[in-house]
Amino acid sequence: MNIHMTDSFKTKKRALVLMAFVGMLLTVLTGCGAGNENTNNLFDGMDIDTFSVTSENLHDGVWDTVITNTDSGNNLSPQLSWDSIDGVSCYAIYMTDSSAGNWIHWKSNNVTETDIPEGWASESEYIGPYPPSGTHNYEIYVLALKKPVDSLKGSFDGADPDIKADILSLDTDNDGSEGNIAAYGCISGTYTKGE
Repeated sequence: MNIHMTDSFKTKKRALVLMAFVGMLLTVLTGCGAGNENTNNLFDGMDIDTFSVTSENLHDGVWDTVITNTDSGNNLSPQLSWDSIDGVSCYAIYMTDSSAGNWIHWKSNNVTETDIPEGWASESEYIGPYPPSGTHNYEIYVLALKKPVDSLKGSFDGADPDIKADILSLDTDNDGSEGNIAAYGCISGTYTKGE
């Protein structure tokens, strides 16, 4: 018996293989595994400690709809928790969509809490995921800072091709001293439009 695959089946198979490869590549490049605080290549070559970040809004690597800025969501920032880091004065939070040019969805500066409730961030600091289509990967970075900084770089609710430089700029405090990032945590998950 001779079975031949149709061109349509071959095309779909290639697309699935390509999508799986791109997903694995994004995970390797970003280093933020789903629901993990993994070390990230953003900090390669730097002697910076890591810590675990968790969220009650992340289940099996998928963000809850309530955090999205969609018809079915409530545009509430996700709940986050982490252990307090010794020797720091505050934390900075970034949330980016790595599937869309590191679109910045969350920027909060001078955070002093380590257990942030759902909906904590204001509308001027947080806009939930609203992908135009498909599945997108959303990463949250929490940076423990020895000294506060005046502001966080990067365009809120816009793509940030310089996200690495913008986040690493926090390593220099307002006085120009380097080594301001004491540690960082990262957590990542996906959201699919329509789910």
